[in-house]
Amino acid sequence: MIIDGKRSLAHVEKVAWIKPIEGADNIELIGVLGWTCIAKIGEFKEGDHCVYIEIDSKVPEKEWSEFLRAKKFKIKTMKLGKFNVISQGLALPVDFFDVEIPKQEGTDVTELLEIKYSNPDDQRRKSDGPNEIEEASNEIFESSWAKWLMKRSWGKDLMFYLFGTPKDVSKRFPTKFDYISKTDQERCENMPEILKDKTPFIRTQKCDGSSATYILEKVKSSFIKTEYEFYVCSRNMRIFRKDDDPLVDSNDYYWEMAEKYEIEENLEDYLKQNKDCKYVCWQGEICGPKIQGNPQGLHENHLFCFHMIDSEKGVFDIREAKKYWDIYDMESVPIESMTYILPDDFEEFKKTADGNYDSSVCEGQTDRIREGWVYYKTNDPSFSFKNISRKYLLKKDE
Repeated sequence: MIIDGKRSLAHVEKVAWIKPIEGADNIELIGVLGWTCIAKIGEFKEGDHCVYIEIDSKVPEKEWSEFLRAKKFKIKTMKLGKFNVISQGLALPVDFFDVEIPKQEGTDVTELLEIKYSNPDDQRRKSDGPNEIEEASNEIFESSWAKWLMKRSWGKDLMFYLFGTPKDVSKRFPTKFDYISKTDQERCENMPEILKDKTPFIRTQKCDGSSATYILEKVKSSFIKTEYEFYVCSRNMRIFRKDDDPLVDSNDYYWEMAEKYEIEENLEDYLKQNKDCKYVCWQGEICGPKIQGNPQGLHENHLFCFHMIDSEKGVFDIREAKKYWDIYDMESVPIESMTYILPDDFEEFKKTADGNYDSSVCEGQTDRIREGWVYYKTNDPSFSFKNISRKYLLKKDE
């Protein structure tokens, strides 16, 4: 669940329903939001508060978590073949832990319970980034005389003329752009009430890789010259070129994609044609042989775009964005439906996520199991959520 702008791996919720498992003497099914979990018979009553720990999590080695040692303390999607049921995540009573848990729905207890991502790569990619962040630091602009000049419009113009615009060298994901945010999307299980919304949605295939954000900002414009700042970002951090940052190693594919698709040049062309725009952004998923287990069976790295944003329009309707990506020879996630109506039944909805990827994102292959769908509201392109295939998760966790 996304709480206060970041992924929560453990949060307080209420038990929505309880159902027996045919043939089972000790366990039953419970519903938490849209998730289905296994619990001990009688452990919960309907309406009880619980701590729901999401899939992809790893709990700390504590006395309360000792029962998970055989599973290496990891929480995954499980199928109990004997009973033909699927369990996703773990629900535990609020008094089960060695710390006090507030009985308030939607409370994030990830840090309180010391829960992390089960996959080290996810922990690196999806956490908030390094503890020590480098801030903007052109030394010439830090001197006392430069600061004096920068407070005066003529002095600022003189400084920019002599030394150029100071470059932002912070490794934080940039937050100064009004419409640009990190690429986290909520899972449908955390918002089951969404099925009541019968507004048409655009349905696209979800590619499994590393999300990337590319921004070009117009920082200075005159009759003589226009200066730009190019941002290359992972999910949570700004990534500098390997030559400029010795810490960049496995993240080098972010710049590889920038060069492969000539993203900086293409975004500059867009800004030149749309002179009122102060910035433009493309976001997408980088997929390839060494990324997330390569579920699409790719032989080289690809960037599949899914968001376009600029300072004037905000977030584009993905159908309009695709017209620009096609002009600039960019690859994008396949649009499967432009007027999809959500069904009434949640289980029916979950089953629609199963299937295979379109060959356009698999280098022509047609037998690769699809991760799921992403849904964009036709009357609000900034609103989206995802439906991840249970079959995909079970295969991935084998």
